Amino acid sequence: MKMNTKKLGMLALLGVLIVSFVLISGCIHHEDNTTKPETQSQIIEDITVKEAYALIQNNTENQTFIIMDIRTPEEYTNGHIENAINLDYYSKTFRDELNKLDKNKTYLIYCRSGHRSGISLGIMNELGFREVYNMAGGLTQWKAEGFPTTK
Repeated sequence: MKMNTKKLGMLALLGVLIVSFVLISGCIHHEDNTTKPETQSQIIEDITVKEAYALIQNNTENQTFIIMDIRTPEEYTNGHIENAINLDYYSKTFRDELNKLDKNKTYLIYCRSGHRSGISLGIMNELGFREVYNMAGGLTQWKAEGFPTTK
């Protein structure tokens, strides 16, 4: 009986050692940059009018930077930020039109007051856009701070 108890004890100890080894080795992090998939972080945020102006100035030659006015075509025609494209928030196809855009480009979005563009920021986040900035305060705040518009 002593031999069986000794064997059982050794087997139990061996089992504990094996389980411990497996658990410990599972916690060790192996750094291997060649097989690690590259993850792209997302930037989805509200910015001030002054920050928007600086962003525009810093991206004047950047073909991947898009200014998007999401007001109605009539609002857009009455004055908008230079080089802004118009995509009507109230259009029945607004979400589909957003989804067709290149999600890897950088977008600055705005509307009249920041309400529609704030909602659009959430939609663009859901659709997987990489980098989107919402101009808080919209075109109303833009004009109040003396920044230029064009027709």
